Amino acid sequence: MDPRTALPLTFGLLVASNVFMTFAWYAHLKNLSDKPWWIAAFASWGIALFEYLLQVPANRLGYTFLTLPQLKILQEVITLLVFIPFLILYMKQPLKLDFVWAGLCLIGAVYFIFRS
Repeated sequence: MDPRTALPLTFGLLVASNVFMTFAWYAHLKNLSDKPWWIAAFASWGIALFEYLLQVPANRLGYTFLTLPQLKILQEVITLLVFIPFLILYMKQPLKLDFVWAGLCLIGAVYFIFRS
């Protein structure tokens, strides 16, 4: 597949995968805090299934034209792009300046991993 087509597809699949992952990892803290941990674990596993159904093909496709370090840094950037809106909009946490600093560090990581 042409990288000009594969990159947006990889990016989109990773974004969707991260939405599921973020909910699987953290939504139980808000929604199931009054339930036993094992109920939260099973609910999270159910959500994580959909994350893996998107993440595995995204990584396989991305690895055809990206190096593994490039794919990992892309994943980390996407994780932050998904997590911050989740944190603010869903979990009702305040926006902090540290999010900006973390984002700038990731921009530096993207620069260094993709420059060669």
